[in-house]
Amino acid sequence: MLDERGVAEVERIVRSVAADEIMPRFRRLAATDIIEKTGPDNLVTVADRAAEAALAAQLATLVPGSVTVGEEAVAEDPTLLDTLTGDAPVWIVDPIDGTHNFATDNPRFTVLVALSHRGRLLASWTYAPAFDMLATAVAGGGATLDGRPLRVGPAATDLRHLDVGTPQQRWWTSSDRARFNTLCGYGVALSFFDTTGLEYVQLAAGRRTSIVVTWDHPWDHAAGVLLVTEAGGVATAADGSPYRPAAGNALPMVVAPDAACAARLHAAMLAPAG
Repeated sequence: MLDERGVAEVERIVRSVAADEIMPRFRRLAATDIIEKTGPDNLVTVADRAAEAALAAQLATLVPGSVTVGEEAVAEDPTLLDTLTGDAPVWIVDPIDGTHNFATDNPRFTVLVALSHRGRLLASWTYAPAFDMLATAVAGGGATLDGRPLRVGPAATDLRHLDVGTPQQRWWTSSDRARFNTLCGYGVALSFFDTTGLEYVQLAAGRRTSIVVTWDHPWDHAAGVLLVTEAGGVATAADGSPYRPAAGNALPMVVAPDAACAARLHAAMLAPAG
């Protein structure tokens, strides 16, 4: 659906939108530029909205008939999620992944874009504009970070040798807490991530063993899942099925170097530590 020139054009668009709509506002937001959607931990800024609008307008010209499923657009019209299982190509967009970081002057945020068709991920772009770092993936074509090939690290067979990234504790439900506490009983080392885009890059580059995610918004995961799987890893739902960009994946989802490692983590979260 996109040839090499098309992949490069998406990269140009992502970089251009970040330069025009995001970075000029970074560390320059007024109080009125930040809005609480459902509370202080769920923010949107004028930069999120401007960037998503610009991405949607420009990406639509690359693939005729394509539609955009963006975080902010879905907040206004949840029925847009239905297009993920339709016949039209879909751009899955998170204009600023890590909005809380962005709004508090922390440079750890990314722009996430993925292209899917009939539920299959075709390509993705993860751009950290404050670091000028770009990771790309093409289905069947591998994954790169700033042009260098990515490869997940080796999978440890002993859970005590695993480091696992999880959402920060304030996002845990009581069920999540029970699962992660059980996992820790096996000697797994937990760390808490603040932005999924950069966490997926870490895993695809072999700097993280695995991550466990407990929510299913496609704009948070589609780009990163393709990046990791094209780097040799897997993303497995709780029922053993592979990740699908349409909502409805059984949670928690484990993203790991291989299926055996993912299965060990799923099993450990469901069984008492011994």
